[in-house]
Amino acid sequence: MNAQPESFTTPDGRTIGGTVMDLRNITLRFGGVEAIKDISFDIREGEIRAIIGPNGAGKSSMLNVISGFYVPQEGEVWFRGAKRAPLKPYQVARQGIARTFQNIALFEGMSVLDNVMTGRLGHMKTGMFRQAVWWGKAEREEVENRAAVERVIDFLEIQSIRKTPVGRLPYGLKKRVELARALAAEPSLLLLDEPMAGMNVEEKEDMSRFILDVNDEFGTTIALIEHDMGVVMDLSDRVVVMDYGRKIGDGTPDEVRNNQDVIDAYLGVAHD
Repeated sequence: MNAQPESFTTPDGRTIGGTVMDLRNITLRFGGVEAIKDISFDIREGEIRAIIGPNGAGKSSMLNVISGFYVPQEGEVWFRGAKRAPLKPYQVARQGIARTFQNIALFEGMSVLDNVMTGRLGHMKTGMFRQAVWWGKAEREEVENRAAVERVIDFLEIQSIRKTPVGRLPYGLKKRVELARALAAEPSLLLLDEPMAGMNVEEKEDMSRFILDVNDEFGTTIALIEHDMGVVMDLSDRVVVMDYGRKIGDGTPDEVRNNQDVIDAYLGVAHD
């Protein structure tokens, strides 16, 4: 694959900047099993970067490395030009990294509004006592955070369900609420783990539109795992392909779809 310049403009007029995250020779083991085997790739400012591969390829493990949940035994993770040490989840969030999960992780008994408000926890600076009395700085902070959440709710067109308990919502709307919670954190890097899983065609179209809008209007860099190849090829600027923990392809959607190793992995055929 040809190396990309420091910054460039996509055919649709978006600017892709320099490297945000650089994963160098990542190897991750669970006991004697290598989930990831010596993989390197980068994520660039303003792009939509897809990670694809058959089931068991190691995609979610790689997303967990990016998010700091897993620490690889070998290799280095560089974020915004600095080598990243092992971090706790709240430290990762403070770096401007947010994510959604393959299995929805929402508070089912809480309203949509309250669920999305949990995405603002990293922006709440006042102590528990001041928050309890809701006065002065704590009151101003609450008002500011609620206003930010309301903007996200409007952006994702979920105003009509803002007071509805999440447990009552259909699956597609729950996925949108989870996206809203991640966006409420105002991330610079958004990680999406199978955002279209289990959705019907109409729900996928809506989610695809929102992902493109997040990238375009907020300038958010996005890395996503997705099995729907039509979605991946339509949304992504670049695609990295994994199979049995190895990287077998990396490039633009056109380069990846014409890569014989990728074709073999998805079709399950040998190539001489």
